[in-house]
Amino acid sequence: MDERALEFQKYFNDENKEQAVSYILRLLHDKTIDIVSLYELILAPSLNHIMCEHEDERICIWKEHIKSGIVRTIVECAYPFVMEERKMRGVKSSITAVILCPPEEYHDIGARMAADFFTLCGCDAIFVGSNTPYHDFHHAISMIHPDIIAISVSDYYNLVATKRMIEEIRSVLTKHCQIIVGGCAFQRNRQTAIKIGADDYVESFADIERIVRSGVTE
Repeated sequence: MDERALEFQKYFNDENKEQAVSYILRLLHDKTIDIVSLYELILAPSLNHIMCEHEDERICIWKEHIKSGIVRTIVECAYPFVMEERKMRGVKSSITAVILCPPEEYHDIGARMAADFFTLCGCDAIFVGSNTPYHDFHHAISMIHPDIIAISVSDYYNLVATKRMIEEIRSVLTKHCQIIVGGCAFQRNRQTAIKIGADDYVESFADIERIVRSGVTE
């Protein structure tokens, strides 16, 4: 494991929010880590491997929320560094990307990080967040005119709702728009993404960068 990740894990496992946030911000300030490495090597693995040895499931859920809150705070605090890194990359795209979650999906930190990845690629990234109602988003599509709609799904049981969401989105689109999906719900079988009607599956910054560079608006 990356030494920076090991150091972070000490604070993260102790649920020490102050030390965890301070440590990551120091790395970013000193430029000893970039946003992609932070998200892919430290934050995402930490979220995906939260362990709880307590017998009471309620305590485990409580601890998971605490740790998720630590990561969320870090991601929000990192936004100025995202903007700085985008400027350094010198990339600019005319693509508008909307990032959201299906109804009943409340785990949206992965989607939030994906929004920053789109920002790094020069896109106009609009983060909608968790538990997005079908009809509310339909009305927004006609105003936003997105080129990419990215849907993040963590819970396998939300795939049916995601399929319905994709169908309803396509029914109101008036221009070409690529619908992509990502999240833990697809990791065991990536073909599920195609089966529910998505155009592509993403799991990394490289995947998002590839899609943006492909010129989906053509």
